[in-house]
Amino acid sequence: MKKYLVPILFLVISLTGCSGYLYTSLPPIEFKDIDYGYPTKTALENPSIAYIDEGKGEKTILLVHGLASNAGFWRYSIAELSKKYRVIAIDLPGYGKSQKDYYPYTISFFAEQINRLVVELKIDNFVLAGHSMGGQIAIKYSLKYPEKLEKLILVASAGFEEFERGEGDWLRSVVTVSSVKNTTEDGVRRNLAMNFFNWCDKWEWMVEERVRMINAKDFDMFAYTVTRSVNAMLDEPTFDKLSKISVPTLLIYGKYDGLIPNPYLNPGFTSDIFEWGAKQIPNSKIVEIDNCGHMIQIEKPIEFSNAVKDFIK
Repeated sequence: MKKYLVPILFLVISLTGCSGYLYTSLPPIEFKDIDYGYPTKTALENPSIAYIDEGKGEKTILLVHGLASNAGFWRYSIAELSKKYRVIAIDLPGYGKSQKDYYPYTISFFAEQINRLVVELKIDNFVLAGHSMGGQIAIKYSLKYPEKLEKLILVASAGFEEFERGEGDWLRSVVTVSSVKNTTEDGVRRNLAMNFFNWCDKWEWMVEERVRMINAKDFDMFAYTVTRSVNAMLDEPTFDKLSKISVPTLLIYGKYDGLIPNPYLNPGFTSDIFEWGAKQIPNSKIVEIDNCGHMIQIEKPIEFSNAVKDFIK
């Protein structure tokens, strides 16, 4: 039996050998105080959901972040897309400024939380975009609520690889609360750099944010969310359900994505994965972005935003 495995945004096994700034010497930063570049709002209760809401337009795009990140990872794309559309970027429960607790943190749970917010904000016929793990969640949402979507955008998305069950079991054993908490600053930087074709200092804010979060009062609960999210992606595969997606779908991937396919367990070519996926989805379009890795919306925000705008119009 095979199981689905998503490439991990932050490989939480400690890595060493990369020198840089010493953010460990700075004061801790609480999740509620993280600077996303945009103000956030909060809706609902148990769990409450934080979100960015920018721009106006006839169409609404709802953005879902990947594993171990938050709504702020869309900041560069929000700047472009909000010129033409209403753009909502959410913090999934357990992440960022949203409520953290011992919630189920399954893929279905996350999809239901998106729907709770959609109902609360009275959004209808919107475009749903998900990055990495957020893509797998978006697939799940599209299968359950196709009537609410105008289009679906999968950005370097999880949900297209098939892995042996034993490989998934190995990941469950190494991705633990302890391993998340004990990743060093050098390890964080190395792991983040794997998401880029060409890492540079202007993205050091991600390293600083992650390192200073370690001593936040909610960090243990965040680490729990990450570990449960890894299990969720293994427990609810979507690679075998792509043919059931009924809404127009855009697949965007970086030509030099270092995480898809998984370089440790399933080495190969990124283009092969997504071209196969595009063939499974009945009404789909595929866009490859050159000189780009896994973090498309940060590394190539203009190219990413242009592809989104072309697809929506």
